[in-house]
Amino acid sequence: MRAVDDVTFAVPPGSTVGLLGGNGAGKTTTISMLLGLLLPTSGDVRALGHDLVRDRYAVLHRMNFSSPYVELPHRLTVGQNLVVYAELYGVTDAKGRVAELGDRLHIADLMDRPAGKLSAGQKTRVALAKALVNHPDLLLLDEPTASLDPDTGDWVRRYLEEYRDDTGATILLASHNMAEVERLCDDVLMLRAGRIVDQGSPADLLARYGRRTMEDVFLDIARDRKSETLGDEVPA
Repeated sequence: MRAVDDVTFAVPPGSTVGLLGGNGAGKTTTISMLLGLLLPTSGDVRALGHDLVRDRYAVLHRMNFSSPYVELPHRLTVGQNLVVYAELYGVTDAKGRVAELGDRLHIADLMDRPAGKLSAGQKTRVALAKALVNHPDLLLLDEPTASLDPDTGDWVRRYLEEYRDDTGATILLASHNMAEVERLCDDVLMLRAGRIVDQGSPADLLARYGRRTMEDVFLDIARDRKSETLGDEVPA
């Protein structure tokens, strides 16, 4: 069984693209190939002008990844973890960059706390700090606002929007928060069983499926209901 099957897409520089699908659709596999953690059995994977199979070390320092489900070493403090990652990425003045992120992401009070003693929401914010430590040009995000309360989640989304607009960074976002997708994404890739089954802006997909919310579009695609919904009118 193939984890992904002929998944072909391009992400324009400076845009945010959503990678959506149910559990087992192929999102994590796709991101893992983009990070060079998995090698594709066929095809090419390119990022920032480089082939990630043959030349990934020329570009990995310009990329980063965030997931609240990937644990940092528990015995190190938050600050120690972030400094280690900053140094691994070759960041000039690693401690200064970590302090800056502590202020900007409101985690300065967590810097001396062991990473294993964080709440789920705190882990999410620290994971985002780790992902931004090297000023990435390509940011891969897996559920960046998971476990955050609505106020903090809104603040993180606004920060990501500002980071993209200020730096011209490109963002690939995997999320199950459909309101987040509608707000952040210029384009959306819908996966099912390892294949891209539809693609378009949130507005295009809403119109195509005759739905009011991206959650309804997600359910239609996940349940293969496109043929049933096309042509339906949105009730007044």
